[in-house]
Amino acid sequence: MKKKLISVIIPIFNEYHTISIFINKLSKIISSIKKYNFEIIFINDGSSDKSLDLLLNLKKKFKNIVIIDFSRNFGKESALTAGIDLSKGQAVIPIDVDLQDPPELITKMIKKWETGSLIVAAKRINRKNDNFFKRNSANFFYYLMNLLSNVNISKNVGDFRIMDRVVVDDIKKLNEKNRFMKGLFAWPGYNIEYIEYKRERRVAGSTKFNFFKLTRLAIEGLTSFSTAPLKIISLFGFFGIICSFVLSLIIIYQRLFTEYLVSGYAFLAIIILFFGSVQIFFFGIVGEYIGKIYFEVKNRPHYLIKKIYK
Repeated sequence: MKKKLISVIIPIFNEYHTISIFINKLSKIISSIKKYNFEIIFINDGSSDKSLDLLLNLKKKFKNIVIIDFSRNFGKESALTAGIDLSKGQAVIPIDVDLQDPPELITKMIKKWETGSLIVAAKRINRKNDNFFKRNSANFFYYLMNLLSNVNISKNVGDFRIMDRVVVDDIKKLNEKNRFMKGLFAWPGYNIEYIEYKRERRVAGSTKFNFFKLTRLAIEGLTSFSTAPLKIISLFGFFGIICSFVLSLIIIYQRLFTEYLVSGYAFLAIIILFFGSVQIFFFGIVGEYIGKIYFEVKNRPHYLIKKIYK
């Protein structure tokens, strides 16, 4: 009987120092799982170091490695999309190369998948390696995302999971150009099983996500899966109209029936500055949605592949 195939998807960008450590560890784990064949799909997302050369050398030793080489850097979300699009396995496992997500969990994930779970995700039980700002901003993001969106994104769950082919095929139907993979993974639904683990530090190299990239990703997620910010703008505008109407009545009353009247430019300047700043902020939110429409209408591909090494 032919063995089922499981696809492991690994996006990389300038990860020369971590690839060898990762593949040696991963290969030991999957070689101990005799029931399945594995394809290891590396997506080289426009690396400028020698990551591709290293992968090509490793492919001589590990025959089940598939390398997808992008024409330039398209971002991790596009790299994950390419891996999912080209995967052939009955189950798919996205994982980062930095070993913060332990490959040892793959064995447990497969066992849960075999019992009928369509999605088994790894869930962090601590963020001790994150700084104070990153840890608390992540908690705030998950809270805000689940408050404003009708798609439930599990807290402290990243891309590392196993997904049955049924789920993968559903995700492949989602063709929007603005990709927020945590949201896309959650959108099809299905019951999710969790395996808890403690996340370790990177084994080598440095993270490619800085404050601005993480902030951009958070905005991408919020605006991709919720129109609540636009509704909040409308409510705030309505509230402003009510306040302006009430204030106008007060000023008219003071003018006609009392001797007291607020005067001076300070009060007026503060009001103009406040509402002007709010308007600019709200224009920015509206601009995010218009920008998404702009990219969707252009209908550019998610990525361009220079070459595939099978």
